[in-house]
Amino acid sequence: MERQNQEESGASPKRRGSNQIVVRHYNERLVLQLIRRHGQLTKAEATRATTLSPNAISNIFRSLEAENLLLKGEPARGKMGQPSIPASINPDAKFYFGLKVGRRSFDLVIIDFAGEIRASESVFHDYPTPEACIGFVRAAIETLLGQAKVRKKDIAGFGVAMPGELWSWTDEVGAPAAEMNAWRTFDIAEALAALGAWRVMIENDGTAACRAELMFGPHADKHDFVYFFVGTLIGGGIVLNGSVFSGRTGNAGGFGPLRIPGGVAGKDRLMDQTSVFVLERAIAETGADPHCIWHRPASWDAFPGEVEAWVSATAKGLAAATVSSLSIIDFEAVVVDGAFPEHVRATLIDAIRTEIETMDLQGISKPSVEAGRWGSLAKAVGAAALPLAAEYSIENSPFVALS
Repeated sequence: MERQNQEESGASPKRRGSNQIVVRHYNERLVLQLIRRHGQLTKAEATRATTLSPNAISNIFRSLEAENLLLKGEPARGKMGQPSIPASINPDAKFYFGLKVGRRSFDLVIIDFAGEIRASESVFHDYPTPEACIGFVRAAIETLLGQAKVRKKDIAGFGVAMPGELWSWTDEVGAPAAEMNAWRTFDIAEALAALGAWRVMIENDGTAACRAELMFGPHADKHDFVYFFVGTLIGGGIVLNGSVFSGRTGNAGGFGPLRIPGGVAGKDRLMDQTSVFVLERAIAETGADPHCIWHRPASWDAFPGEVEAWVSATAKGLAAATVSSLSIIDFEAVVVDGAFPEHVRATLIDAIRTEIETMDLQGISKPSVEAGRWGSLAKAVGAAALPLAAEYSIENSPFVALS
């Protein structure tokens, strides 16, 4: 079972490429990542951003175009000299499967090389089992390939996003401990590898969602941010120096156990205020099905009092977690996403901003609070991004902003 657990060196944001032949592959990754980050780039812009020589950049562009990884754009005319021709990522160059194994759902997606979702399928459950997971994937593969118009042999990798201890916190989510313990010994990588000729990689689900936001989200100007994903249990990730920081065990940004003010004894963890299972319990007290918010997103509007109270408590908890995080590392932004409708996310983000304004911020700089891009599919997209990043991205290599 492969797990993503890179070492992070805290490298300076001024790191650049090299003209040495022995690092040609590194420089190609550098240019690819730069183009992915900014959407499109000319050779001149890539030269300025990387400090590589114009000749080296020309060779790299030519090589990447020959591999069908880049597309040439329309020449930009009207200036002195030769017209500039921007290059962009070729979305049809590669395709990847991404699977999220969650406490309330399985999500399977196919993304292209540009990070766009070509096909997706989800199924909801009261709790996950290994048998149900593999059954879902086996049944969904051909359907998604057909929707995406992609051949099975064109899949370049299969990523999996799942909680580090899926068998833990069974009381909170109402799952039988005996059945959840089956995950302790289940080799999901081996089971998925048997379904196709692809490399299987596994990552913590919060870290994977954070990776999706970094690689494909609208935060190209941010090098350091905290990422919160509000799911059945709160989770998230950390971006430092333009790279996902996964930590020693791959669980960096697992904010659930973080102690926050305002909780009662034994219920003072961030997960006790900001997880969706808390809202489930409030809905259950009304006599309604607490899982309806997973099956029917419109159900969020059927419980205005419960949702309002939950959003208020979640905003307070995430604001406190933000300030605690800023006391350790001066993140420039907080990105918030979750398994809820967009209008709920917008309300929550506004509430977090309001809460932060009321807090003592002496000694720290107030961060921007921004919305994530992917919503409930963030973890599956991040899973699919894992094999892509392993082959075509580099860690600890942020770029200077382009003028």
